[in-house]
Amino acid sequence: GQVVESGGGLVQPGGSLRLSCTTSGFNFSEHSVGWYRKGSAKERTFVAMSSPNGNLQYSASVKGRFTISRHNIKRTVDLQMNNLQPDDTDIYYCNAANEHNPWGFWGRGTQVTVSS
Repeated sequence: GQVVESGGGLVQPGGSLRLSCTTSGFNFSEHSVGWYRKGSAKERTFVAMSSPNGNLQYSASVKGRFTISRHNIKRTVDLQMNNLQPDDTDIYYCNAANEHNPWGFWGRGTQVTVSS
Protein backbone atom coordinates (compact mmCIF):
# COMPACT_ATOMS: atom_id res chain seq x y z
CA GLY A 1 0.00 0.00 0.00
CA GLN A 2 0.99 3.61 -0.52
CA VAL A 3 -0.05 7.06 0.64
CA VAL A 4 1.21 10.31 -0.87
CA GLU A 5 0.78 13.74 0.64
CA SER A 6 0.43 16.95 -1.32
CA GLY A 7 -0.65 20.54 -0.82
CA GLY A 8 1.92 21.91 1.60
CA GLY A 9 3.53 25.28 1.16
CA LEU A 10 4.22 28.70 2.61
CA VAL A 11 1.35 30.77 3.96
CA GLN A 12 1.02 33.89 6.07
CA PRO A 13 -0.47 33.74 9.58
CA GLY A 14 -4.24 33.58 9.35
CA GLY A 15 -4.07 31.93 5.95
CA SER A 16 -5.28 28.54 4.74
CA LEU A 17 -3.91 25.45 3.08
CA ARG A 18 -5.50 22.22 1.94
CA LEU A 19 -3.49 19.03 2.26
CA SER A 20 -4.45 15.92 0.35
CA CYS A 21 -3.56 12.29 0.99
CA THR A 22 -3.85 10.06 -2.08
CA THR A 23 -3.90 6.33 -1.39
CA SER A 24 -3.47 3.11 -3.35
CA GLY A 25 -2.77 -0.58 -2.95
CA PHE A 26 -4.95 -1.41 0.05
CA ASN A 27 -8.61 -1.63 1.00
CA PHE A 28 -9.38 2.03 1.66
CA SER A 29 -12.79 1.29 3.16
CA GLU A 30 -11.17 -0.77 5.93
CA HIS A 31 -8.55 1.74 7.02
CA SER A 32 -8.62 4.81 9.19
CA VAL A 33 -6.66 7.62 7.60
CA GLY A 34 -5.08 10.27 9.74
CA TRP A 35 -2.78 13.26 9.61
CA TYR A 36 0.19 13.66 11.91
CA ARG A 37 2.93 16.24 12.29
CA LYS A 38 6.58 15.61 12.91
CA GLY A 39 7.04 17.95 15.86
CA SER A 40 10.06 17.83 18.17
CA ALA A 41 9.09 14.64 19.98
CA LYS A 42 10.39 11.22 19.02
CA GLU A 43 6.96 10.16 17.85
CA ARG A 44 4.81 12.03 15.42
CA THR A 45 1.98 14.05 16.87
CA PHE A 46 -1.65 13.30 16.05
CA VAL A 47 -3.56 16.03 14.21
CA ALA A 48 -6.78 14.53 12.83
CA MET A 49 -8.28 11.22 11.75
CA SER A 50 -11.14 9.91 9.62
CA SER A 51 -12.42 6.40 10.35
CA PRO A 52 -14.28 4.16 7.89
CA ASN A 53 -17.46 4.45 9.98
CA GLY A 54 -17.46 8.23 9.55
CA ASN A 55 -16.00 9.07 12.94
CA LEU A 56 -13.77 12.17 12.92
CA GLN A 57 -11.19 13.05 15.54
CA TYR A 58 -9.10 16.17 16.06
CA SER A 59 -6.35 17.22 18.41
CA ALA A 60 -7.27 20.01 20.79
CA SER A 61 -4.87 22.41 19.11
CA VAL A 62 -6.55 22.21 15.70
CA LYS A 63 -10.20 21.64 16.58
CA GLY A 64 -12.29 24.41 15.08
CA ARG A 65 -9.55 25.39 12.63
CA PHE A 66 -8.86 22.19 10.67
CA THR A 67 -11.37 19.96 8.92
CA ILE A 68 -10.66 16.43 7.74
CA SER A 69 -12.73 14.97 4.92
CA ARG A 70 -12.77 11.52 3.38
CA HIS A 71 -13.58 10.74 -0.24
CA ASN A 72 -14.12 7.02 -0.67
CA ILE A 73 -14.44 6.93 -4.46
CA LYS A 74 -11.28 8.98 -4.99
CA ARG A 75 -9.52 7.19 -2.10
CA THR A 76 -8.31 10.48 -0.71
CA VAL A 77 -8.43 12.21 2.64
CA ASP A 78 -8.05 15.98 2.75
CA LEU A 79 -7.12 18.28 5.59
CA GLN A 80 -8.44 21.81 5.27
CA MET A 81 -6.30 24.02 7.47
CA ASN A 82 -7.69 27.47 8.30
CA ASN A 83 -6.41 30.30 10.47
CA LEU A 84 -2.91 28.87 10.33
CA GLN A 85 -0.43 30.10 12.89
CA PRO A 86 3.38 29.93 13.09
CA ASP A 87 3.09 27.09 15.62
CA ASP A 88 1.46 25.00 12.89
CA THR A 89 4.71 25.02 10.93
CA ASP A 90 5.87 21.44 10.53
CA ILE A 91 6.08 18.45 8.23
CA TYR A 92 2.66 16.82 7.95
CA TYR A 93 2.32 13.09 7.33
CA CYS A 94 -0.58 10.92 6.22
CA ASN A 95 -1.11 7.47 7.70
CA ALA A 96 -3.55 4.71 6.81
CA ALA A 97 -3.93 1.92 9.37
CA ASN A 98 -6.31 -0.58 10.94
CA GLU A 99 -6.29 -3.26 13.62
CA HIS A 100 -4.65 -5.76 11.25
CA ASN A 101 -1.97 -3.27 10.22
CA PRO A 102 -1.53 -0.95 13.20
CA TRP A 103 1.69 0.64 11.96
CA GLY A 104 0.02 1.22 8.64
CA PHE A 105 1.25 3.02 5.57
CA TRP A 106 3.11 6.31 5.95
CA GLY A 107 3.83 8.92 3.35
CA ARG A 108 6.99 11.00 3.07
CA GLY A 109 5.32 14.12 4.36
CA THR A 110 4.61 17.60 3.09
CA GLN A 111 6.05 20.80 4.53
CA VAL A 112 3.73 23.46 5.91
CA THR A 113 5.35 26.78 6.78
CA VAL A 114 3.41 29.63 8.37
CA SER A 115 5.38 32.84 8.35
CA SER A 116 5.00 36.50 7.53
